[in-house]
Amino acid sequence: MSHDPEQATERTRLLLPLRIDRRLSTIQQEEDARSVLSSSLSKEEQALSSTPVGERLPYNDYTTIDWLHDLMQVKDSFRLRAIRTPRPGLRSRSLTAFDRCQGWIAAAIIGILTACVAFMVDVAEATVSDWKLGYCTSNIFQNRDSCCTSRQPFHPAEGNLSESCKEWHMWTRDYWNAFAIFVGFALVFGTISSSVTLLTKSSLPSTAPGHGDKHDDPGANREQGATGKTMYLAAGSGIPEIKTILSGFVIPNFLDFKVLAVKAVGAVFAVATGMCLGKEGPFVHISTCVSYLVGMHFPKYRENGRKMRELLSAGCASGLSVAFGAPIGGVLFAYEEISTYFPRKVLWRAFLCSLLAAVVLKALNPTGTGKLALFQTNYGTSYKATHYLVFVLLGVAGGLFGGVFCKANFLWSKTFRKYPIIKNNPLLEVISVVLVTGLLQYPNPMTREPGDVIIKNLLVDCREPSSSWVCQMESKDDKRRYIGWLVYGTVVKLVLTIITFGIKVPSGIIIPALDAGSLFGRLIGQWITSISPGIFAMVGAAAFLAGVSRMTISLCVIMFELTGELEYTVPHMIAILVAKWVADALEGEGVYDLAQTVLGHPFLDLDHSMDIVQKANELVEVLIPPKQTMKEITVEVPRDGLVTRKILDEKLTQLKRRGLLDAGLVLVQNGMLQGYLAEGELDFGLNTLAAAWDTSPRVRLLGNADEGEFDMSMFVDRTPLTICAKAPMEYAVEMFGKLGLRYLCVVEEGSGRLLGVIIKKRLVVWLEGLQH
Repeated sequence: MSHDPEQATERTRLLLPLRIDRRLSTIQQEEDARSVLSSSLSKEEQALSSTPVGERLPYNDYTTIDWLHDLMQVKDSFRLRAIRTPRPGLRSRSLTAFDRCQGWIAAAIIGILTACVAFMVDVAEATVSDWKLGYCTSNIFQNRDSCCTSRQPFHPAEGNLSESCKEWHMWTRDYWNAFAIFVGFALVFGTISSSVTLLTKSSLPSTAPGHGDKHDDPGANREQGATGKTMYLAAGSGIPEIKTILSGFVIPNFLDFKVLAVKAVGAVFAVATGMCLGKEGPFVHISTCVSYLVGMHFPKYRENGRKMRELLSAGCASGLSVAFGAPIGGVLFAYEEISTYFPRKVLWRAFLCSLLAAVVLKALNPTGTGKLALFQTNYGTSYKATHYLVFVLLGVAGGLFGGVFCKANFLWSKTFRKYPIIKNNPLLEVISVVLVTGLLQYPNPMTREPGDVIIKNLLVDCREPSSSWVCQMESKDDKRRYIGWLVYGTVVKLVLTIITFGIKVPSGIIIPALDAGSLFGRLIGQWITSISPGIFAMVGAAAFLAGVSRMTISLCVIMFELTGELEYTVPHMIAILVAKWVADALEGEGVYDLAQTVLGHPFLDLDHSMDIVQKANELVEVLIPPKQTMKEITVEVPRDGLVTRKILDEKLTQLKRRGLLDAGLVLVQNGMLQGYLAEGELDFGLNTLAAAWDTSPRVRLLGNADEGEFDMSMFVDRTPLTICAKAPMEYAVEMFGKLGLRYLCVVEEGSGRLLGVIIKKRLVVWLEGLQH
């Protein structure tokens, strides 16, 4: 057998030096084992067998990744040394340069591809949405703006939409017939959107010890097993799931190409229905899918969970960049709202990704205006000190709107959507919401249009000549009917957004919140004649979105990028901050955090968790699993380090029955902790690697393996972190939150004997129990 120096270095402890007199069967066994390991592990993972950290298999579905394992560069250091070790020759230098540039290259590709997808979605949505009113006789695939003006994608031009456009054919001039056609098309579009979304139905394993762990339930007549849940991967905005993934959680197939395609198609038809939802949230999901698919072509990211999440964080920025034409706001959104780990290099790559996305989208010009800002305004007037009180009032109203919305939507999700007829028939709920939306919004001329058009109409400056319906109404002496429509629109938007957010179609919350804020702000502006009421509509939109999402800095930047009004940064800051304070007083969590709770995704918000545990005044020992559970997950390893395969098979069966997937076995000798073997590695070793060792009745877990032994010691983490059982709970929360641990071993005070193991999901469920 030829000697391979690189392979020997990386496989130390896995491949012992071969002796010439070794039996052929033993050689064959080791060759088979090496083949199995090489097909399942990267070289960097195999190299970890020579360290106390142990190897890690690719993370099995619905688990938390080992941040400490990936974050501390233990794994990545082997790859860096192999690539960047100085060697003579152009090839070695090229590989080193390419390795350093991979992040920048991937970020650039993500930004370009995201812009291309956004362009197709924008153009398709505008056309399909206008089909509810009529069609273009010259080209049925053109929207009303393109049909009646010289505005075309790729060719920017100015033009004003005329009411007497000959190219645009209305279905009917009769109000009631038009009403029926409008609602009919909306129902068709809603059915299409929901139907394609249901194609992404996925059954996931149990997510929390309270549901999958073996525990005593007085109401149960038999032992409870693991339970799972069903989710639709393309439904909603995707932001709560992305936050969960970026915090280190694994949601299988959530970022696949199928989900990306369904999300794009579903978003087109969902927005076209006219429901109180937007495509901006789905754009963040789409950009993250693009990031994942691009990252999978780079081994540097494919084989390292931490690095992949760095790339996903950078990609999120491009989603908001193309959604609002706000490249800087997109970067800040990814930092403030989405990511839990955002080092400086991710910031720089997010900046590049967002920049290229904006550049490409402006070149593609989906709106035909040639401008990046969606709602370009130029009020030409400035505010006075007395107007600060109005901005504060808008902030208070936005906070009230956000707090009421978050509480009501959470209650709606926990009650109405739990009825079997709704839970088992998501399409029925979508059709019902579409019908109610059409019946309530069509009579109001201001809410009849798509959400982004509503904002554009409400931000108009009527000091300049305009054919806008809003300006026509404000020019009348009797504005009571117009004010009534504004009040009606604000209330209807609140009610419809409450029942819409969470239905099984791609949907976002950003545009509906901006709509409601614009309506209310325009309403307030009717009594303040010193400056344009569009200014209050603009500030009100920001305040209402801040109350719902609790965004602050990123939202302020998005608003002035969205409108081009840098002069009104201070009013935005005042309204946003007040709105956040008021909303936090009513409901401590924003819409995305509450959505994570409804969906049941484990997510550890460090600041929020610390507030909870400081009030609870508990010690770590309260999280120690029951004695029966500890008995099942503890392996007493003899002094020779060998354990019978039968024992390990029984332990694996018990772990699978508990259904947690994040659990594992603790290895002890005389009660003292010696190591930790995760369930995924245990399963791989016994059911895949064991095929090469059929005749071996015992498995080595600790110590150096002799030739011919079935060795699984390379999978054991010999350096598990521990905490004293009498330590304050704040210590455990800090360790899980800042180190990104999957598990934490609890030892007895004084003796150091093992008492229990805490996995991240157990901590999350315990915190949720204290909160709710």
